[in-house]
This record gives sequence, structure tokens and C-alpha cells, in this order.
Amino acid sequence: MLRNGGVESPSPRPRIHQTHPHDTPVFQSTVSQRNLRRFNYTILIFRLTSFCFSLSAAVFMFTINTTAASGSPRWYNFGAFRFIVAANAIVAFYSLFEIVASAWEIYRGFTLFPECSQVWFDFGHDQVFAYLLLSAGSAGTELVRQLREVATCTDNNAFCIQSDIALALGYACFLSLLISSLLSGFRVVCFIIKGSRFLL
Repeated sequence: MLRNGGVESPSPRPRIHQTHPHDTPVFQSTVSQRNLRRFNYTILIFRLTSFCFSLSAAVFMFTINTTAASGSPRWYNFGAFRFIVAANAIVAFYSLFEIVASAWEIYRGFTLFPECSQVWFDFGHDQVFAYLLLSAGSAGTELVRQLREVATCTDNNAFCIQSDIALALGYACFLSLLISSLLSGFRVVCFIIKGSRFLL
């Protein structure tokens, strides 16, 4: 608006320069904030279950040696069992990191990394580690089947029982991580469509 001989008077409203549609601030209603918090708590629960199952699977495989007799096979003598321990240990550390990231987002209201990086980081790593656990579980299942065909499980039943428990816990962790992957994938879709992880 021009006044006093062509001099521009100050505008009562600040001008907003938008260079990218994602720069637009996101205004949330109370309902959408409640839904987002509930969604984040759901993700946190599955992160916790993934951590518990993966850590338990690794511990059960480690403790096979304590119950085995002196001449019995050890878990580290088998490549598939070493794969199970490594996969579950990696997933346990990853799940612990994601627990911290989820708690940070719940209590601070924003992601640990920049939002774009966080949603893709979560989805990508959930996919990779879910396939890693599934691969380790498949290899371990085949090895246990072969051990039951020979005298290993007959001579030392505790060895096979604990390996079965470790496998079951690993598969349970896979299911938890799979659900987490679906939830993080939903957040990626929200980000692609709306430019934000917010649901509403």
C-alpha cells in the first residue's frame, strides 16, 4: 500500500516467504496431537517388545554352554547359531536406539534427526533388520532339523531345547519388527503425501 508520495507504508502483517511447500508450518488440533501421541506410543511398545525378544534370544543362545556337558557341542561350533546370536544382538542395539528416539519424540514433540531423515531411517532399518532376523531364523531352523535327525538332540536334549527357545524368541522379535516396519512405512506415506509425519 502506497501513501505519502509513493512511500510504502509498513504492512500490519509480516510477509511469509515460502520457498518450498514443506516449509509451511504444520498446525495441529488437539485431536490430531492426541492421535499422533497414541501412534507414537504404539510404535514405542513394539520397539520395547523387539528389544526384549532379541535380547532374550541372544541370551538363551549364549547360555547353552552353561547347561551342556563337557563333550557336547557348543553354539559357536555352528555357523547358523553364530548368525542367530549376531543378528539378535544387532537388532537389540538397534531397538534400544529406536526406544530412545521414540521416547525423545514423545516427550520433546519432534524427532531426534530431521524429520525427513528420521522417517526414512526408521523404515529402511526396520526392513533390513526384519529380513536379517528372518534369514537367521530360517538358517537356525534348518540346522535344528538336521541335528534332530542325528544323535545330537538325543544325547543332549537341553542343547536343542534352548536352541528352540532362542529360535522362537527370534521369530517373535521378527514379528514385532515387522509390525514396527508397517507403522514406520505408514509414517513414510504420510510424509510423502503431506510433507509431514503427522497423521492429520
